[in-house]
Amino acid sequence: MADKKMVESITSMEEDFAQWYTDVVKKAELMAYSSVKGFMIFKPAGYAIWENIQKQMDKRFKETGVENVYMPMLIPEGLLEQEKDHVEGFAPEVAWVTKGGLEPLTENLCVRPTSETLFCDFYKNEVQSYRDLPKIYNQWCSVVRWEKETRPFLRSREFLWQEGHTVHATGEEAQERTEQMLELYATFAEEVLAIPVIKGQKTEKEKFAGAKATYTIESLMHDGKALQSGTSHNFGDGFAKAFDIKYTDKDNSLKYAHQTSWGTTTRLIGAVIMVHGDNEGLVLPPRIAPVQICIVPVQMQKEGVLDKCFAIADELKERGFSVKVDDSDKSPGWKFAEAEMRGIPLRIEIGPRDIENNECVFVRRDTREKTTVALDNVADKTSEMLETMQKEMFEKAKAHRDAHTYTAKNYDEFRDTIENKPGFIKAMWCEDMACEDKIKEDTGATSRCMPFEQEQISDVCVCCGKPARKLVYWGRAY
Repeated sequence: MADKKMVESITSMEEDFAQWYTDVVKKAELMAYSSVKGFMIFKPAGYAIWENIQKQMDKRFKETGVENVYMPMLIPEGLLEQEKDHVEGFAPEVAWVTKGGLEPLTENLCVRPTSETLFCDFYKNEVQSYRDLPKIYNQWCSVVRWEKETRPFLRSREFLWQEGHTVHATGEEAQERTEQMLELYATFAEEVLAIPVIKGQKTEKEKFAGAKATYTIESLMHDGKALQSGTSHNFGDGFAKAFDIKYTDKDNSLKYAHQTSWGTTTRLIGAVIMVHGDNEGLVLPPRIAPVQICIVPVQMQKEGVLDKCFAIADELKERGFSVKVDDSDKSPGWKFAEAEMRGIPLRIEIGPRDIENNECVFVRRDTREKTTVALDNVADKTSEMLETMQKEMFEKAKAHRDAHTYTAKNYDEFRDTIENKPGFIKAMWCEDMACEDKIKEDTGATSRCMPFEQEQISDVCVCCGKPARKLVYWGRAY
């Protein structure tokens, strides 16, 4: 009964999705609450997923010429106020440091909510000539935003992320880098996290404070809510003018530089949980799983069983897999349930009879499918099965997203869909912010993006009925 009880402690996602999510985060030991309200503790299992994201994403960044730097965590108030739109966008969420030791500070310092102003202040001294350009920098750090409502991974007052900040000679170069990084995020989400995304541009209302244009990848969670999963911003020369970032061009004239900024955060872990998880717990795509294979000895007190388990583990480790042998004194049933709860992609079961028959049992976490595999063929079969699993998890998530993407041609249809069919809604928009505001007020849905792949599903705005040329993805979001 022990293994059954363990899984019963997860609320079913059909009953209460929010509670299911919290249960999975706690039971899989990804995160704990700290004594500071809204600040989370990453436990080893949660932090290991972030390390895998960081390692693989960082490698992809560097292949495009990105260099990592690190900026201070505190920003002087005067510096933050230099770009008006930017500071207005962040003002309500800023945390302030007002004392150093026992002395009041002569100028208040804010704990970075984001680092545009620090990078701009740095670039204005670094960039003098066209020869100094471009600068393609990124930092891995944490930021603080005083959120009212918090939820593990998705929204906390301090979160981990990477923020890229680049500076270029021309607007064309800045636009090219903005699009390049969005494409990198989209490929990463699909190839590594097995999460399908919609790529597009944010509306004026939803764009980053101070940006010329914001681009986004949007994913759909199992409950039909959208999640912004990565953004890339073209700043044009707006920040350069506010911070006086100029360079001498080849023709000896002084010109303003053009900038970009792009970021993804630990909410990607939340996306993985909510796209792939099930009522037994986490389901981790093999490319992101800290432990890819759990070997469970059956009747491990019998001679030779543990030795065989560790021999197979060594063989798999040599092939580059991350493997754990569960030799704890819990029952096999409990170990199976725990491996499932933690989302370990592949479980290998080995007992005395298996060894006699020169075989073992493979169990896939995503489908629970059992396969008998010859012991001589374990490494090849593991490789093949994890690749298949990675691919099929993506295909399953894509099928779910496509099945929960609807079109609406008029407002009644839109409201009916948003109330009764959670998911993305494709609908035309007249590009007037008043309609965007009305839709949000009436339905709680926001514009997620204007997709790069445009369709003309009707000629009129879904809200006001005026002529419309823009297709927008709408949805309720995290």
